Amino acid sequence: MSKTEFNKILEYAQRLGTDEAEVYFLDKQLITVRMTGGQILESKGVHDIGVGIRVFKDKSIGMAIANNLTRESLETTTKNALMIAKIRGPAKHWKSLPKPKKVKPVPNIFDRKVADMDSEETVNLATRMLDEAKGFSRKIVDVSGSLNVFTDSVQIMNTHGVDVSQTSTSILGSITTEAEKEGSRSSGVGFQGSCSLKGFNPEGVGKESADMAVHSLDAQKIEAGDYSLILEPFALAEVTSYVFAGAVISKMYQDKVSCFQGKLNQVVSDKSLSIYDDPTMDGYLGATSFDDEGVPTSRLPLIEKGVFKNLLYDTFYASKDNEASTGNARRTGNLPGRSYTGMPFPEPHNFVVNKGMQSKDELIEDTKRGILVGRIWYTYALQPERGDFSTTTRSGAFLVQNGEIKKPILPMRIYDNLPRCLTNLGGIANDVKQVTPWFGYYLTAPTVRFDGVKATPV
Repeated sequence: MSKTEFNKILEYAQRLGTDEAEVYFLDKQLITVRMTGGQILESKGVHDIGVGIRVFKDKSIGMAIANNLTRESLETTTKNALMIAKIRGPAKHWKSLPKPKKVKPVPNIFDRKVADMDSEETVNLATRMLDEAKGFSRKIVDVSGSLNVFTDSVQIMNTHGVDVSQTSTSILGSITTEAEKEGSRSSGVGFQGSCSLKGFNPEGVGKESADMAVHSLDAQKIEAGDYSLILEPFALAEVTSYVFAGAVISKMYQDKVSCFQGKLNQVVSDKSLSIYDDPTMDGYLGATSFDDEGVPTSRLPLIEKGVFKNLLYDTFYASKDNEASTGNARRTGNLPGRSYTGMPFPEPHNFVVNKGMQSKDELIEDTKRGILVGRIWYTYALQPERGDFSTTTRSGAFLVQNGEIKKPILPMRIYDNLPRCLTNLGGIANDVKQVTPWFGYYLTAPTVRFDGVKATPV
């Protein structure tokens, strides 16, 4: 769609009597390859193109979407959005859609080679992932996974003059490998993502997964007790996505279900820890120059040297607290990347944990009694207002004694408390990697150790 067509939609919304209006246009090209049983199961291409129209009347908000981009269809969609606004009633705290601000482009988030990839090239990448995992060892008995290659072209305009656009590319590859030896069975996971074809190593994904699976064989049961929990990035991402995120999203804070409630500008963790949301990192997944309302993004400290500094805001929830949006409005749907189908909601773009001064090996050597974990699952915030959570080790779990990795271990269930874990931080390594769990948030982080964590055999 052209700017002229956008402006005509906005002008039509104003003629209907709206106070404000916004048009969100997305053109998504996606190729997904699914793998199971060590083979390519399917390769599917999706071209998802559509518009989300939001209108505001007397502080009432309505939104409707359209896939048919004819003038008649878009005018009908605008009418539907206004009708929905009248039905919903006013949000008394509402102030205004964003005003125009200077947007600074983030470098290296678009690769023409990725945008031009066809199904054959995508299947070839997936095959290289599979072959590397299958060929790693005779003990490998099953390999499954997925590869998503997509391009998002987005344009946002509103009646206050916001006019921003951006095109980005992403490759997300994930492999799960099963290994077996004399009745012992184990699994491993590998993940890698990149905005560029050059930055994506399919063989690395397969090798990482197979290596974890093979080295997790002959797992043994260990006793319940307090352990130092050493979480590699992929495992840590489960905690940041499903436990920590809820504590810093403004909606949860306003609903008083954040374990950091009332602690802004107070110490909530060990002073060696800093956690940011950073969508400005050159070439990283989640990088974007503006959020899904057209607000410029920036590096936002959430915890800085142990101090709780900020919440994640979009425009709607920022107006409740008389604050400004932090550029964290996101619209997500069933497909990877951006979506035109949902209302904006405050969420992180890319969690970043500061790296430490020691290597991962040194962190392990400094551990007397611990569990090293590559992957956890079934991670839940049990009482989010307190920070209580539960999770279970799955893949790549090993007992550490007196600084040495002793043996792979069977699954352990962990019940603990996020503020307590953050306060009892035992160390941060320097092995930074970007990962994302299933339907979770991007995390760029090193291996981290939490001391005195309670674990029991499953």
